[in-house]
Amino acid sequence: MITRRNVLTGAAATLLATPAIAETVVKIPQEYMPTEVDVNDAMTPGVVYVQTERTWLYWTLGNGRAIRYKIAVGEAGREFTGMAVIGRKAEWPSWTPTASMIEIEPEVYGPYAGGLPGGHERNPLGARAMYLYAGGRDTYFRIHGTPQPWTIGQSFSSGCVRLINEHVIDLYNRVPVGTVVVTI
Repeated sequence: MITRRNVLTGAAATLLATPAIAETVVKIPQEYMPTEVDVNDAMTPGVVYVQTERTWLYWTLGNGRAIRYKIAVGEAGREFTGMAVIGRKAEWPSWTPTASMIEIEPEVYGPYAGGLPGGHERNPLGARAMYLYAGGRDTYFRIHGTPQPWTIGQSFSSGCVRLINEHVIDLYNRVPVGTVVVTI
């Protein structure tokens, strides 16, 4: 079981492992580490921009600067597009697959129809989740951690934006509820 202590004490700067899921240690490339970078001055400060095609997420700071995070995104046709607002946030969130996820891939999601508690080794939301809302309604898309760090940089998930657990904790601590999220 992944615990808060395990995540926070892990050697995230260079190595990540999820023993119950991955039998091998995953080396995270240096370029995947959160980095302050130059961005277009027109990007509004305090907004999360998700660049799905290049698998980057930017938390804009202002003055043409942002913190860039490497992400995994949904497979083609399953990813979030458009504009949303972070409607709520959760630490070690529980997870239940949606009815459409179970319908599309019953062999993958059916066994978890009853949900998984936060911190469970197979819970795909990882250490933190930021829930995306549009028009006041939950979109069922999330920005969240992952117990599968080897998926970062790929189109892999059922539609959500995934970050390495330590990176999503960093972003979660910076981004308030009400933050605008734009897919570019």
